[in-house]
Amino acid sequence: MSWDWQVFCQDTMDREVVQSCFGKGGDITYLDWMLSAWGWTVSVSVLALVLALVLGSLIGTLRTLQDRPMIVRLGNAWVELFRNIPLLVQIFLWYHVLPSLFPVLRGVPGFALVVLALGFFTSARIAEQVRSGIQALPRGQRYAGLAVGFTTFQTYRYVLLPMAFRIIIPPLTSETMNIFKNSSVAFAVSVAELTMFAMQAQEETSRGIEVYLAVTTLYIISAFAINRIMAFIEKRARIPGMVVSGAAGGGH
Repeated sequence: MSWDWQVFCQDTMDREVVQSCFGKGGDITYLDWMLSAWGWTVSVSVLALVLALVLGSLIGTLRTLQDRPMIVRLGNAWVELFRNIPLLVQIFLWYHVLPSLFPVLRGVPGFALVVLALGFFTSARIAEQVRSGIQALPRGQRYAGLAVGFTTFQTYRYVLLPMAFRIIIPPLTSETMNIFKNSSVAFAVSVAELTMFAMQAQEETSRGIEVYLAVTTLYIISAFAINRIMAFIEKRARIPGMVVSGAAGGGH
């Protein structure tokens, strides 16, 4: 078996090899297509991650409010709903079911619906990490914040959350890497990301090994970049000598 890496230099229309491997004058090579697909993958993943971090942090924090049982129940319901429904099913619901129930969603592009589905799905997982991080803090930190005159909001903002996020950076790293992996479900609603490129390119070129090796390499590069960025953040945010107590700082 011989490998033919020139497949990426072929024009997607006439299969002629382009000398520079990049199309000109409107022509597109498989390398152009793959890099464009990588851009879509990164875009879906980053936007979904931002949404997941915002919602997950909010929901996770609300689940630790000691004197708001109804809000805690709503937060728990959010986590149970979005964590226990498979992501592909959620994509299907967002793309096919919800637009029929809510006409305002009919004009929303599939790209945005995938970002919402992936962001909501991951927000449930991040909410659980945030809740665990807050509850891992010594109970006295909450009381100390209230004792100096902080409101509940200020206690979370200046005392609990900064410490909790330092604790949960390692699991957040895993969730960030997972969101790039899970972005592959976008192919189900025809978003031209890496998985869709790989499926179509290998059918057109019959060079599945080369195509999938290249796509896998791009996924590895993305995951490694995330790992290094999060490792840098963890190192910069680390508090020397901090020992996390088993007492619940946000628990009941």
